[in-house]
Amino acid sequence: MAIAATTLATIAGICALQLKCPMKSFIHFGIACLVALATFCSACGRTQAAHADSAASRQEAQQESTVIRLVKNPDAAPAFQLNDLDGKPVSLADAKGKIVLLNFWATWCGPCRAEIPDLVDLQKRYPDKLEIIALATDEDEADEVRRFVLQSGINYRVAMTSDKVRRDYGGIAALPTSFVIDSQGRILQKHVGLNDPAIYELEVKAILGEPVNAKVEYFDDNGEIFLKNAERATELPGVDFAKLNAQQKAVALKRMNAESCDCGCRLTLAQCRINDSACRVSQALAARVVSQVAHPKAATAGAAKSATKPTPEQE
Repeated sequence: MAIAATTLATIAGICALQLKCPMKSFIHFGIACLVALATFCSACGRTQAAHADSAASRQEAQQESTVIRLVKNPDAAPAFQLNDLDGKPVSLADAKGKIVLLNFWATWCGPCRAEIPDLVDLQKRYPDKLEIIALATDEDEADEVRRFVLQSGINYRVAMTSDKVRRDYGGIAALPTSFVIDSQGRILQKHVGLNDPAIYELEVKAILGEPVNAKVEYFDDNGEIFLKNAERATELPGVDFAKLNAQQKAVALKRMNAESCDCGCRLTLAQCRINDSACRVSQALAARVVSQVAHPKAATAGAAKSATKPTPEQE
């Protein structure tokens, strides 16, 4: 822009000069104006090119910062057999050869409703490679769900889930919860809550082996997909193992996978930490386990003292 302004000033200066010197040849004036105008246009072109290069660089940087994560050694998705809202059987076997996005949702769930247009669009763009199956959860009336589906323009299959299917997929503590399943029926990712639709598409492309503008990372399922795999975890959210050596850490993890949480979740301490990292009950209990393992003598002395302390009846 600075170059353009300077060029315009040059043209204006030349015009002013010609007015002061009317006897000079207008040919020279015309040539000067054309040269200045060419310079101006060239400057604009360079500026636009610079902006385009800058935008492309920002886009590339954004793409490089996008990361999608897929399970390295995925487990098979639990099989199920349900009927969709039209009474037709629906199962994972029906979608054999396709990627499946298994979406647990509800009509009363705000985030679930918000992602429906994106899921509809995703199903439209991958009709032969992707099968979205939506399982209505915590719904009492199938007719109400059916009306909502018609009003929302949902173009994928919808069924009422069962308690068994819900248990098989880890309990479904929050909605929406979606599982990305490959064409071989294995779960490669789990998303809890409203997810960026662009991530779903990147995952689909990566699983199909198509090029993606993102970094693909692979991880071991240590409870992120199936809570039963929490026993594989070597770290737990919000648990500090820094004061333990390797042997002590193994003991602490074993205890956390054996002892139950008291928050009412019916999970082990390790599972609760993975399932709900904000749970203060499991965090406090896990910290106590770490302390007891780090200082076994103090823990033993405390337990013995509690055992020998007389009760009010004994006194």
